[in-house]
Amino acid sequence: MSKTLFIKTKTQREWLEKLLPLEESFKSHSREIDEEAKFPSENIQALVNIGYTKLTLPKSYGGEGISVTEMIFLQETIASFDGTTGLSIGWHQGVVAELYEKKLWDETTLSMFAEEVLNGALVNRVASEIQTGSPTRGGRPGTSAVKKDGKWVISGTKSYATMSPALTHILITAWVEEKESIGVFLIDKNASGVSIQENWDVIAMRGTASHDLVLENVEVTEENLVELNAGPRGDSINGWILHIPACYLGIAQAARDYAVQFATQHSPNSLNGPISQLPNVQRLIGEIDIELLKARHFLYSVAEAYDDESRRPLLTNELGVAKHIVTNSAIKIVDKAMRLVGAKSLQLSNPLQRYYRDVRAGLHNPPMDDMTISKLAQTAIAEFNND
Repeated sequence: MSKTLFIKTKTQREWLEKLLPLEESFKSHSREIDEEAKFPSENIQALVNIGYTKLTLPKSYGGEGISVTEMIFLQETIASFDGTTGLSIGWHQGVVAELYEKKLWDETTLSMFAEEVLNGALVNRVASEIQTGSPTRGGRPGTSAVKKDGKWVISGTKSYATMSPALTHILITAWVEEKESIGVFLIDKNASGVSIQENWDVIAMRGTASHDLVLENVEVTEENLVELNAGPRGDSINGWILHIPACYLGIAQAARDYAVQFATQHSPNSLNGPISQLPNVQRLIGEIDIELLKARHFLYSVAEAYDDESRRPLLTNELGVAKHIVTNSAIKIVDKAMRLVGAKSLQLSNPLQRYYRDVRAGLHNPPMDDMTISKLAQTAIAEFNND
C-alpha cells in the first residue's frame, strides 16, 4: 500500500528522497537494538547529519518550518525503517515545533535555543514521575525547585527520559513553591548533578533508552525557568503530538509489507503456488489494508485540519482520537500479519514479533485511551446540555 497519495508538497518529496538511502542501514540494526536494548545512536546521528532535526524549527529561526502533515509523513517513514528511531527523534521534532509555534518562551531564549538546534542540539520534555504518572493527568511533580543565593536548585527523579544518551538539553517539570506553580526548566544534560539511571527494562521499544533522569541539587539561573504552568499540559491543543501515532503507523506498515511479501513468496508443497492464492490469506491482507487505510486517512485528515489555522480552533478531541485509532489499528494489523505468517512470526529472528511488542507501547503514550474516550463522552454530553 503506497503512501504516495499523501505526498502533496515539494518538501515531502525531497525529504523522502533523503530518508530512503537510510532505510537499509536502519533496518539492519533493528534486531540488535531490540535484543540488546541498545540505543540507536548511529541512526539518530545520521538524521542530525542530514539536517532532519532542524525541520520543525521555523524558517524565521533558520529551520524549514515544516507542517504537522509533512512531519507525520516523514516520521511514519522513519518508523517503518526502525520504530525505536522514529519514536525517539519524534519527541525532539514535536517539542521544538510546539515551542516556536506557541512562543512558549521569551524571544531571547527562543533565539538562543534556535542556534543550538541549528548546531545539532537534541531536546525532549521529561515530565513524568513514578508517583504522579503521566503529566497529562495533572499530577503535581515531586521534583522541586527552590531559590537559593539567586539560583534555582532542582532535585528529584523523572521517568521516561526517552533518547537520554543523545539529548543535549532537557525540559523538566518541577514544583516551584515560591510561585505555587509547576515550572519548566531548560537544563543542559551535562550540568552538574544531572545523571541517568539506566533502568529501562521493558519488552517494547527497548532501544529508546527511556531511563530515569536523576537531578541532585542541580543549580540553574533564573533564565532557565522558561515556563510556568498551573494546569495539566493535556488541556492544550498541540498537533505536534501526532508524531506518536505516526510512529506506530509506520511500524504497522512495515508489518503489513512483511506479511504481504511472505504471502507472495511462501509456497508450501501442499499448494501449486504461493499462499497468497488462498481465500483466507487474501481476507487477512484485505483486513490489514482496511485498518491501514482507516488509520492513515484519519491521521492525515486531523493533521491537515490542524495545519489550517482557520479550522484549528474547531478541533476538540480529534488529536486524541487520531492517536487512539492509529495505535489500536496498528495492534490489529500486526496481529493479523502474524496470523498470516503463522508460527514463523514467533521466531526471534522474525521482525513481526518485534513489531508486535513495539506497537503495544503506543497504548501507554499520551493521551491514554481512557482519557480520550472520556473526553469524547463529556463533550457530547456538554453539547446536548447546552442546546
